[in-house]
Amino acid sequence: MTYGLAIHAVSPELGLAIGNGEGDLRSATWLLGRSLSTHLHSYLVEFLPPQTWSDLGFIAVAKGPGSFTSTRLGMVTARTLGAQLDIPVFAISTLAAIAHFEAAENVENSRDIAVQMSAAQGKLFTAIYRISPSDGGAIVVQTDAVQTPESWQQTLDSRENTYHLIRAESDLGKYVISVFELAYLDWKQGKKPHWSEAKPFYGQQPV
Repeated sequence: MTYGLAIHAVSPELGLAIGNGEGDLRSATWLLGRSLSTHLHSYLVEFLPPQTWSDLGFIAVAKGPGSFTSTRLGMVTARTLGAQLDIPVFAISTLAAIAHFEAAENVENSRDIAVQMSAAQGKLFTAIYRISPSDGGAIVVQTDAVQTPESWQQTLDSRENTYHLIRAESDLGKYVISVFELAYLDWKQGKKPHWSEAKPFYGQQPV
């Protein structure tokens, strides 16, 4: 049975998930802070069993936005695994994963989901998604962007559809479950993105 491995490393909290899309799904998070760069691989190796590398049919990774260094580390890890195992790598928006997760928890699918997350220099990472009622996929209404709080508020005020606003916290590891689930939806549809196509979304340069 084919499994997928998801990596969420855009914040100080590392999230890992592995599943087959048929009910066998497990995940874990660790608040690693600055030690993420030195401990990610050891946590990954310890987390994988009882599955093995040969059980994996795809890799999923949170592509950002988020911490520049952490996002880059997660992306490099995912691309390296994809290349070594010769399997697809799905790069999933951090904000799309948040919208998908929160919709499954307590949001009506008929409403748009606006997501905001703090960025550098007093700005916000922003996006608006709509969750597909048929398969739970995240449909882009407004693509991931960086906005000032004032510009974002204007965007929300101009919305004709009702929306649910989510203010994401800094530690985001739990959303790895949605990174896996969104990637699995694409994988089930026959999509097989080459590892080289997985690109990060930083939004801002490090400061």
